[in-house]
Amino acid sequence: MKLRYIGLAMGLVAVVGAALSLPSCGHDQKLVSITVQPTTFTFLTQAGTEQYTATGTYIHPPETKDVTSQATWKVDDGVVAMNAGLASPSPSLGCGGGTISASLPEGTGGSGNIVIGYATVTVDNPTDPLCPGFGKVATLAVGVVGSGLVTSLPAAISCPATCIATYSVGASVLLTASAANVIWGNCPGSSGDTCVVNIPTGGAAVSATFPP
Repeated sequence: MKLRYIGLAMGLVAVVGAALSLPSCGHDQKLVSITVQPTTFTFLTQAGTEQYTATGTYIHPPETKDVTSQATWKVDDGVVAMNAGLASPSPSLGCGGGTISASLPEGTGGSGNIVIGYATVTVDNPTDPLCPGFGKVATLAVGVVGSGLVTSLPAAISCPATCIATYSVGASVLLTASAANVIWGNCPGSSGDTCVVNIPTGGAAVSATFPP
């Protein structure tokens, strides 16, 4: 009886060993598509930056991954578009548009193919009569705190007397304060006594605080 049990045990060991030595299914994870976000983007002026991301869809097993840093990025015109691995070309001219593409190098997905995702970019310059956005206007409001004066170029604002003016969307307005120690609010383009505002579609509001 003992010999019989020993024989059965040895047989089971042999079967398990054979099963463990069988080859795997042989499928590497396979890249099937890339999605670029945002899929569309419109710049209201001829220059600007936008962050793009790329997501890869895989099978064997199914999974989605952020492949932004692995992708090879290209832009087919001069639109300024920034991303990992993507250089910053010169701004495009007029109302041009273009395509941003992201591809993964051959073999990245285990299948040896390159899958490309696209995004489209449009430059809509409201100051150019040839552009569809030509003629759009928005307001620039300036608030003054303390004793001081803020004037604009093009001339329209002289605050605190006249603190709101209308400009073309995309126009660049230079604000100048009467004191160098002014503290600007909501103005990324400020330096010393000056503040540069690029008028957005919804308008802008800037504050100038003059210390006592």
